[in-house]
Amino acid sequence: MTDFQIELLGLCAAFLTTFGFLPQAIKIFKTKDTSGISLSMYVALITGVTLWLAYGILLERPAIILANAVSMLFQLWIIVMKLKHH
Repeated sequence: MTDFQIELLGLCAAFLTTFGFLPQAIKIFKTKDTSGISLSMYVALITGVTLWLAYGILLERPAIILANAVSMLFQLWIIVMKLKHH
C-alpha cells in the first residue's frame, strides 16, 4: 500500500469509530435518558481515547489526533449528561 492509501485507511477507520458515538449522543440529547449508559465504561473509554490522542500528538498523526479529539468531545458530553441526569 502507498502512504496515501495507508493514511486514507486510517482516516476511514477514524471517521467510523469516532462517529459511532453520535447515535448515542443524539438519543441522550432527545430523551435525556442515560439509565442504560455505563458511567464506568465511558470513563475507561475516555481515558483510553485521551492516551490515543497523546500518542497521535507525539507521532504527529492527523488521523489519530482528529479522531480521538472528536471522540473525546462526544464521550465527555455523554459523561456530563450521565452525571446530570443520573
